[in-house]
Amino acid sequence: MNAEKPHILYVEDDETLGFVTRDNLEQNGFSVSHFTEGNSVLNHLRNLSFDLALLDVMLPHTDGFAIAEAIRSYNLEVPILFLTAKSLKEDRLRGFEIGADDYIIKPYSIEELLFRIHVFLKRSHLSKIEIPQVLHLGQFSFEPANLNLKHPEQDKLLTQKEADLLKYLILHLNTVCKRSEILENIWGEDDYFLGRSLDVFISRLRKYLAFDERITLENIHGVGFKLKVNGT
Repeated sequence: MNAEKPHILYVEDDETLGFVTRDNLEQNGFSVSHFTEGNSVLNHLRNLSFDLALLDVMLPHTDGFAIAEAIRSYNLEVPILFLTAKSLKEDRLRGFEIGADDYIIKPYSIEELLFRIHVFLKRSHLSKIEIPQVLHLGQFSFEPANLNLKHPEQDKLLTQKEADLLKYLILHLNTVCKRSEILENIWGEDDYFLGRSLDVFISRLRKYLAFDERITLENIHGVGFKLKVNGT
């Protein structure tokens, strides 16, 4: 996070909503770069340094999903929050698969928006100042601070959310981790759509960990998940 004002990339094509939201964010101590359509964002993206991205999904020319994909192509850590009036679960799951951290459904209150922003900025800041450490899991070594999962056959750079989830599971090795507790600790709340996002991330981790056949990430039906290293 910046030493001065946290900087937010804000993309919203509704002029009235954009003005009100930007004004409130600036009054609450944030620096805001506001864009009203997607192509302008993509043209300036590499030259922008920001602490959090706040993206409307439906935009002229280029939608919020494309912007999120562009951000994730070079930055796996910065929090991405989608603003959307669409409640279709397919859209929300698509965003989580791209690497979004959360959705905020319109219409939203400024209080809710500020709360969500502070939650994700706090997590992002803490992850950056955390003392580097190596966690061992079977044949893997995992550096949470560097998002690096190492195996003799492959090095994998994780997203921040993947790293947070894997770290949580490793620290609770051989223990059943309840879905609600994972969601509260990693996503900040227990929500149906966030639960679907959790399933996506669990599937990703299973794929990454498949290089070591002794490792299992079990689905405990109706309860949660259990990470184990068999034969140890």
